[in-house]
Amino acid sequence: MKLRRLSLRVRIFFAMILLVLIASVLIAAVTIYQYNEEAQDYHRDRLERKEDNIKRHIDFVIRETTWEVKTENIRLIFMHEIYKIADIHQLQVNLLDLEGGLIKSSKSSIEGDTIAKCLNADILNNLSNTAEHRYVEKTTLNNQTFQSSYTYITDKKFKPIAILNLPYLENDEFLNKELREFLERLGYAYLVMLVLAIVLAYFLSKYITKSLKTISDKIKETRLGKQNKRIEIESSSEEIATLVNSYNSMIDELQASAVKLATSEREAAWREMAKQVAHEIKNPLTPMRLSVQSFQRKFNPEDPDIHHKVEEYSQTLIQQIDTMSSIASAFSNFAKMPAQQNETLNVVHIVKLALDIFSEDYIVFIADEKEIIAQWDRTQLIRVVTNLVKNATQAVAEDKDPKVVVSVMSEDQLVKISVADNGRGISEENIPRIFEPKFTTKSSGMGLGLAMVKNIVETYKGTITFTSQKGKGTTFTVTFPKQ
Repeated sequence: MKLRRLSLRVRIFFAMILLVLIASVLIAAVTIYQYNEEAQDYHRDRLERKEDNIKRHIDFVIRETTWEVKTENIRLIFMHEIYKIADIHQLQVNLLDLEGGLIKSSKSSIEGDTIAKCLNADILNNLSNTAEHRYVEKTTLNNQTFQSSYTYITDKKFKPIAILNLPYLENDEFLNKELREFLERLGYAYLVMLVLAIVLAYFLSKYITKSLKTISDKIKETRLGKQNKRIEIESSSEEIATLVNSYNSMIDELQASAVKLATSEREAAWREMAKQVAHEIKNPLTPMRLSVQSFQRKFNPEDPDIHHKVEEYSQTLIQQIDTMSSIASAFSNFAKMPAQQNETLNVVHIVKLALDIFSEDYIVFIADEKEIIAQWDRTQLIRVVTNLVKNATQAVAEDKDPKVVVSVMSEDQLVKISVADNGRGISEENIPRIFEPKFTTKSSGMGLGLAMVKNIVETYKGTITFTSQKGKGTTFTVTFPKQ
């Protein structure tokens, strides 16, 4: 699980280092194995050469001797020559009869040596049953390895007359020294290779993952509804190029989908807005039509109250026309995107100014500083505050002491304006729709106030949030940058 958490770059880096280490260990193991094989071949060939040379020397002695060549005279024939042979060839020489008994040795005493005074039956059987009539026995004594070769000595007619035994000590000091020196040099070489591999692995892994990191960063920045940039990477591998092409294709499709979605949303919004406008306008038109029809039926120029009835009729029409005018103004204000006509202003002062239009004595204003300077549009800020406070005054409960608290705070480079009331709160089902245009829980109004506030705040790169408890009240918080 921990390995899966490592980045691709770290994995490539450690994989290359591990590859070099494994290669060094394998080469060292192969080298040691090869040296051991060569040492065994060396000792085997050397013993064979020694044996051939000693046999030729023995044959020469047999040809030159005046004694009759037979097994019983071997001790006499080689009484002195065996020492010369051992001294010339630097190897112990033992002569045995055909039954395995010791006849003559170049050492005065061989007790505790590698050869017994009488051979066992297995050695004699192996010697007589092999085609070459030669047998090599390998033993280990006191951490030293010995080879003992056994072969026949023949007379001039190639008749076996004795057994030649050559004890041979495998002295590996020279080979072991060469092996140590070679491994030491190999270690230095691999140490340099390891350092180079670390440097190479670092830059190579960085190069390999550079394109992937670029793609990763671009993917993290990809957002629906914004202009996403295509990835342009030069001299990338085929796999990276395929990935980049797939990403660019996805961006193109995403852009096209975003355009279609935005167009569809705008069309749906305008359709919904048109329905709402038509609905709101129909409301005053109906009483207007009824008033006209009633006036048409009951109009009598000779009626003494005609002037009073015309006055009532006119007032009714004027009220409905004013309602239609307010509807048109509300939709016009909502549809109009506030222009960012920024000016340096004191937010505390502007909020106080916005509260002056309210006559309710339960509205409380709190500011943690006397002056909080920000870049904003004065008119739009007043619209935000008045809409929030108006909603708060309409939400307070009538059966308990109403209270609306408006506070202005400064946090680093942000300004926070909160409007809290102790009203009835917002129900769970209405929370997701609170900022939707035309949504309202009141019997009057068109539900455009909070939608307009959200539109203004987001235009100035701010946010609006709220918390609400059923029966305890609601707090709206507007946050926006000072600059």
